[in-house]
Amino acid sequence: MKIIKLSIATVLMLIMGCGKQTPPKANQEAPKSATSDASATADTPSEPITLTGAGATFPFPIYSKWAHAYKNVNGTKLNYQSIGSGGGIAQIKAKTVAFGASDAPLKPEELDEVGLIQFPMIMGGVVPVVNLEDIAPGQLKLSQKVLADIFLGKVKKWNDKAIAADNPNVKLPDTDVSVVHRADGSGTTWIFTNYLDKISEEWKSKVGTGKSVEWPTGVGGKGNEGVAAYVQRIKGAIGYVEFAYALQNKMSHVKLQNKDGNYVDPTIESFQAAAANADWKNAPGFYLVLTEQPGAASWPITGASFILMYKNQDKPDVAKEALNFFDWCFANGAKAATDLHYVPMPKEVVELVHSLWKENIQSGGKAIWE
Repeated sequence: MKIIKLSIATVLMLIMGCGKQTPPKANQEAPKSATSDASATADTPSEPITLTGAGATFPFPIYSKWAHAYKNVNGTKLNYQSIGSGGGIAQIKAKTVAFGASDAPLKPEELDEVGLIQFPMIMGGVVPVVNLEDIAPGQLKLSQKVLADIFLGKVKKWNDKAIAADNPNVKLPDTDVSVVHRADGSGTTWIFTNYLDKISEEWKSKVGTGKSVEWPTGVGGKGNEGVAAYVQRIKGAIGYVEFAYALQNKMSHVKLQNKDGNYVDPTIESFQAAAANADWKNAPGFYLVLTEQPGAASWPITGASFILMYKNQDKPDVAKEALNFFDWCFANGAKAATDLHYVPMPKEVVELVHSLWKENIQSGGKAIWE
């Protein structure tokens, strides 16, 4: 009986002992809590994030190049829809993308109304392109007045005396002028019409500046690709596209008369000359327009492209990775940008952008960018 009692006691002791946790050995790692797991993976997600963005066609070539390079760095994918600035603004307002992109900067009051911030990502040029036989790229000169009159529908033939006056040594064809413009809401259109608005009182009073306008003449194509397709197909056509797109598609550009009266070609140097006078520090909400800038070498239709994001973020990990991507582009993307004839943002502007991120982009009252 005594042996049985001892066995029961031993069993009871064993049962009670099962409820105790045995501390880990000195060389054994303690188990991680759910909280520590979450904090460990907050900045370095186990699976690559896919960023979604939509908007301007103007920066699409460089965004594509940057996205490919960045994916090779850390696996993050960028799904960017090149649908025009109007579409990008609509999608970010609807919160269907992580960021919107627009070549037409929103005024500070427009940003505040919906809780957005904007910052410039890249600068470049919009160029008129033509389809004219036996005229080399950059051979044809167009004055400010003639360019505006062409898009007003007032100049109807390429051998018009107004064009001939600026091109005495060019054999101009007796061909109809066919205007091609964007059919969709576009920041490229906003930059182009903003320029026409500045150089022509008639354009300003009849048409004005906008992502979409009531064109006095011409046919509309969707996106840079739509405009390019029409221009390449129609003899005597003239349209406007982002310069990198014109280069990639071997399209013929014109020389334009700038504010100083000089005829200049679109080049990285002429874009940089136009951007040199940009005073970003004193531009509230980074609202700054670079068309018709002074300078002997300035390209007159230069513009910046902007990123739009919400101040308060519902998905901080996605927002942080978007900022990581943009920061990587600022730090590592200059050569790719200049190769495509864009102008990278100067260092002092990037510092202003970083400050904007730190002070304004939050989640739950906590800054996302530190």
